[in-house]
Amino acid sequence: MDRGRGKITLRKAVIRLIPLLWWLGCSLPTSTGCTTNTDSGYEGMSFKAARNRMVTEQIRQRGIRDERVLHALTTVPRHLFIPPAYRNQAYDDGPLPIGQGQTISQPYIVALMSERLELGGDEIVLEIGTGSGYQAAVLSLLAKQVYSIEIVPELMSSARELLAQLGYDNVTVLLGDGNLGWEKDSPYDAIIVTAAAPRIPPALLEQLAEGGRLVLPVVRGEEQHLLRLRKRNGRIVEENLGLVHFVPLVGGDS
Repeated sequence: MDRGRGKITLRKAVIRLIPLLWWLGCSLPTSTGCTTNTDSGYEGMSFKAARNRMVTEQIRQRGIRDERVLHALTTVPRHLFIPPAYRNQAYDDGPLPIGQGQTISQPYIVALMSERLELGGDEIVLEIGTGSGYQAAVLSLLAKQVYSIEIVPELMSSARELLAQLGYDNVTVLLGDGNLGWEKDSPYDAIIVTAAAPRIPPALLEQLAEGGRLVLPVVRGEEQHLLRLRKRNGRIVEENLGLVHFVPLVGGDS
C-alpha cells in the first residue's frame, strides 16, 4: 500500500514540475526530448543527418579545410532559409530558387567563398546580396559583426526576420544598392558579393580596410570569374579562384 501511494505521489510531483521546467527554459536533459533547437523531432534529425553528409561529401572532399567554416556549415540549418516547396532539396549539391528571381548558392560555393575570406573571428564583414540570409548566418559564426545589404525589399524583410528569430544577433540586414557598399560602418576587414558584377564596384574597394579581402564573382566576356582582391599598401592585388555561375548583381550601372 505504501509503495502504491509512493508511486502516485512521485507521478504527481513530476506532473507539477513540468510547467516549472518549461518556464525555466526547457532545461531538462536532451534525452527527455525537451529541446528548443531547430533540429528537434524526426524531421529535424533527418535534416541534421543530411547536413552532416553535405559537409562530408560535398565540401570537405572538395578541399575545404578551414575547420571553422566546416563547423559553421554543419551548424546553420540551411533548410530554414529555403522555401518549403524546395526544402527537401536543401542539402543537395546545387543552388535553389528563393523567390524574386534570386537563388541560394550551392553549399560548396558558400563554403569556398567563406574560406577565402580568411576570417579569424574578430572581423567586421560586409555582404552584398543578403538573399535568403543563409550566407550571412554562416558568416555570423566566423566574424565579429556582419553587415548585409539587399536591394529587394521582400528578401530584405524576410531575411532580417528569420535571422533574428534564429538568434544571429551579430548580423545587421540593410536595404540598399550593394554596388555602393555601406560607407557608414566602413572600413571592412572582408567583403563578399553573392551575385555576379559586370565590373568591380569602386565603392567596395574604397571601403575595404588595409589588408582586407574582397571575394566576388565578376563577368569577363562570356564567363564569370570568382576573384579574391587584397588591399596591400593601398594597392589591389587580384587572384582568380576559378569559374562560377551566379545571378546578376542588381542595381548601380549593371
